[in-house]
Amino acid sequence: MKKYLAEFIGTACLVFIGCGTACAVGCDAANGSGYILTAFAFGLTVMAMAYAIGPVSGCHVNPAVSIAMLISGKLGFGDFIGYIIAQCLGAYAGGWLMVPFWGKESGLGTNGLYNGDIMLSLLAEAVLTFVFVFLIIMVTSKEENGAIAGLIIGLTLFLVHIIGIAITGTSVNPARSLGPALIVGGDALKNVWVFIAGPFIGGIVAAIFGKIFAE
Repeated sequence: MKKYLAEFIGTACLVFIGCGTACAVGCDAANGSGYILTAFAFGLTVMAMAYAIGPVSGCHVNPAVSIAMLISGKLGFGDFIGYIIAQCLGAYAGGWLMVPFWGKESGLGTNGLYNGDIMLSLLAEAVLTFVFVFLIIMVTSKEENGAIAGLIIGLTLFLVHIIGIAITGTSVNPARSLGPALIVGGDALKNVWVFIAGPFIGGIVAAIFGKIFAE
């Protein structure tokens, strides 16, 4: 149960700190500094959690990462289900932690379609998740990268957020999108399937390419 609890805590922290920063600083086009601060918040949280809970659960804190590890043979199906449940519950808890500070009307960092276009939003999420998860697979495939893996993974998440925030608000993580959307409801919940399907597609493709290059 320790690894499931670790995934719960890690995902809750990611949503509270990452999405909370988006609520605090704003992420509109006129506020470019908000992009950077929010991107840093997500990247630094994952970096910190990688070193804190990585030895316990591997610090997936993301169903797209977990499905890639399942396909790669690094995670059993039972643990995959347990991780997904823990991550989604953690994201939901992290979403509720934001409510007393910013209220549901803030949007709680929920994602949105790019210009109302489902296919472009789906494509963006799939591509950005592929980049992120492929990096994770390649970096963690070599034991000698252990000491710096968390740093590189965190910086990569920061990187994809820099461009992704302007497109969809950046999900690359189904749990991160689902938790706040369940609380906010409305269009956020109506369109959340895009931010579940896109990252899963990207994670699966990353796992396939990871098998090719990591062998």
